Amino acid sequence: MLAPETVYVADEVNLGRISTTGVVIHPGCRIRGERTVISANCELGAEAPLTLENCALGRGVKLKGGYATASVFLAGVTVGSGAQIRAACLLEEQSSVAHNVGLKQTILFPYATIGSLVNFCDCLLAGGTSRHHHSEVGSGYIHFNFTPAGHKATASLFGEVARGVWLREAPVFLGGGGGAVGPVKVGYGAVVGAGSILKEDVADGVQIIAPPQPSCKEADVYAYPRLERTIARNVEYIAQLIALRVWYHQVRSVFFANLEYGDELLQAARFVLDRALLERIERFKGWAATVRPEVAETAQLPARIAAIAAAITDYEPQFDMALIADIAASDPSYLSAIAALRDPVVATGRQALNDIITAITAKATKEQSRRI
Repeated sequence: MLAPETVYVADEVNLGRISTTGVVIHPGCRIRGERTVISANCELGAEAPLTLENCALGRGVKLKGGYATASVFLAGVTVGSGAQIRAACLLEEQSSVAHNVGLKQTILFPYATIGSLVNFCDCLLAGGTSRHHHSEVGSGYIHFNFTPAGHKATASLFGEVARGVWLREAPVFLGGGGGAVGPVKVGYGAVVGAGSILKEDVADGVQIIAPPQPSCKEADVYAYPRLERTIARNVEYIAQLIALRVWYHQVRSVFFANLEYGDELLQAARFVLDRALLERIERFKGWAATVRPEVAETAQLPARIAAIAAAITDYEPQFDMALIADIAASDPSYLSAIAALRDPVVATGRQALNDIITAITAKATKEQSRRI
């Protein structure tokens, strides 16, 4: 602590979870929460005062100023000053966020980069293979996650889990000064031009330049003309989170064992994913409650939501243990281990994760088909 008299550490903070190696806490920082973990070589508040509350930080994390709560930052993450990182964010290794960025219920895969003055809540961003070849969100980008009807069943996928965790996919590029109206799904290698407002899905490798077009019509915020698309996108997002949770439980857990405070970091990541799942279910239910009863009945919304909610607790698939052993034996470092995996191992793992996602989404589809 460069000026200990200016730093506040709450009584509930477990000092045994703050590394004594290379941690720098600048003046004006406030640290709260019994679940707080700070690993070696972290630096807090280098640009502005920082409030840290119940967050878990891996090695070498730099949070330069702002506010962060109930989130996880894995090794090498950098966040600029003025950031507001709200609950249930998971920023994986070497991802970065510039100044004045708002995140909530956001998952960034390794190397993902977000520019300045960005609001990127309720999103998953994957893609890229290194710090020099990564997915990026340009400055001034907004993910529109709140509708005129007041619901947030709007989470968007930029990339996805089954392919993204292997760190072999083309980056996603979202140009500055643009936005996306959730829920949307954007494929790997997609390039969205600066100033474009996305309202539709984008396939792999497609370039989009779509400035907003003004239109006038009578407002009906509860009409939901794209009901099935909203249902499908919510179901898929939940399925992706379940697949990522399995990945953390059965594969990534091996690598946390080698880290300082590894158990605490793993438990914090699992907590964030569990919380993210519950959030998406509750937002899905809240949205469904605003759909006109006759429309909801036709779409079999109650049954489909019940099927998805049940999947959170009753679906615990297992990876092939030989696959996990192969991953763990290749390298104790997570990023280099994944990068070094043989193609057949990657193909097997992708299929395992895809099977999870397919099984979850099929639950909603089968429930609808059974009742019609």
